[in-house]
Amino acid sequence: MTSPNHTTVVPVERVEPRTGPTLARREPVHAATWTWEPSERWVRGWVGDLAVVDSRRPVLVWEPGAKVPEYGFPLDDVRRELLVPGEAPAASYYRPRTPARQWFDLVVGDRRIEAAAWTWDVDALDGFIAFTWYPGVLDRWTEEEERVFAHPRDPRNRVDTLPSTRRIVVSDGDRVIADSTASVIVYETGLVPRYYLPREDVDWSALREISRWSECPYKGEATEYWAAADRPEREIAWSYPEPLPAVAAIAGRVAFYSERVTVEVDGIPVGSA
Repeated sequence: MTSPNHTTVVPVERVEPRTGPTLARREPVHAATWTWEPSERWVRGWVGDLAVVDSRRPVLVWEPGAKVPEYGFPLDDVRRELLVPGEAPAASYYRPRTPARQWFDLVVGDRRIEAAAWTWDVDALDGFIAFTWYPGVLDRWTEEEERVFAHPRDPRNRVDTLPSTRRIVVSDGDRVIADSTASVIVYETGLVPRYYLPREDVDWSALREISRWSECPYKGEATEYWAAADRPEREIAWSYPEPLPAVAAIAGRVAFYSERVTVEVDGIPVGSA
């Protein structure tokens, strides 16, 4: 880990306006009811080279309180002859959040994909069906010709990557494990900022590489993860070696969970360790 030349920054308290009848703080909107909106994207779900879903008129559906949407597809845009009634999936599936009206298995040749699709238990959504984007169920999903991971993208979600010279110090207990003034900050709608640091500003003796990966429809695949060197079960950092082009600035950089270690920005802790 290098020791960059730092400019001393005096921490200051955040100043906020007074809220009341004429001024309210804007919060991310997670509606308390079912919501939907049309999508103009051409969406396909693939099993091998077969598009089992092929729709130019899907709708995005949000369950009550949900940040992430699902696509609802008109029944005529789905290979319904390949669907057979099935059982609900294992608890590891992360959507739908509410009980489905009917689950379906998908049968393609001699391959049976359990709990691949469902219909919502909402009369207003009769005529639409949803398919899981859970990793490893269908082989891939595309919007137009681009592969999309994990879940449909919210058209109102922004992900901005901004280079910054703020001083970012990451500590695990009394030990400083990263110190940088050359971060790239990722601001994503509804989430806390994440600080992606150059590898040369990380004390690698404090970390141990672990076998883990995750995927994000906005950033790509995170295939490098690290735990604290003395606690291999405690995952604290990750990296996107080859992120999507829209966030290319974070390629190879290392981010830390501000919920698990102490991350200070110009001397001010963010999140909670």
